[in-house]
Amino acid sequence: MNTIKVQEAWKRYKVTGDVVSREQLIHQYAHLVKITAGRIVAHLPSGLEWDDVYSCGVIGLIKAVDQFDPTRNVKFETYAIALIRGAILEMLRSEDWVPRSVRDKLKTLDRAIFALEVERGRPPTENEIAEALKITVEEYRHLLVDAARANIFSIESILVQNDEEEQILVGECLASGEDILKEVEDRARLRSLTHAIERLPERERLVISLYYYEGLTFKEIGQVMNISESRVYQLHAQAIARMRAYLIDWETAA
Repeated sequence: MNTIKVQEAWKRYKVTGDVVSREQLIHQYAHLVKITAGRIVAHLPSGLEWDDVYSCGVIGLIKAVDQFDPTRNVKFETYAIALIRGAILEMLRSEDWVPRSVRDKLKTLDRAIFALEVERGRPPTENEIAEALKITVEEYRHLLVDAARANIFSIESILVQNDEEEQILVGECLASGEDILKEVEDRARLRSLTHAIERLPERERLVISLYYYEGLTFKEIGQVMNISESRVYQLHAQAIARMRAYLIDWETAA
């Protein structure tokens, strides 16, 4: 549909409740589900089907179409992506597909990164982290892959890509009567995450920026940085591990 037809569909659905227009709108924006799901679940965990992820995203899209107010000064795409992301993240959290052994290793990794940074006053290198964990650098990089698969969505659920989306999330909170204190805490956590990103080594900070804010894939980032896609994935995972450690530090101090 062109822009005029989309506007007409919104008007018919919101004013008269026309179900045909509703279906047209869902079909029009279905591509947002695939795009959003692909960015959140870059590597599908074993035991999880892509159809399940996509179905949860569709539920988020339908909710967005039903709840969206066209009179607000907000793009539907931004609003929909927030709800699609939320639906997928909620499903991933409820599945809890990460083995206990992996979670234990990740906790050890978090503590090691935090302790090394406190000791040295700077972000520790791969060699230093591997040495602290008493494993090889290669084993450490394999651990990073597990870390990324287990926790990419926990960081993704905090990252807010622009002020407009933040306004949407605040608006939803106010409209639904949720605890305002929780919204204040979420804002503080977002600020803490921003500071955590600023503390990252330059290459890791660049990966986070290109992936989350510029919307590049790991393959595209590899081309920009002249490194392999797998290396980009490892740098991303290491950045996530550092940020997780920083956030634990923030929660402890709060």
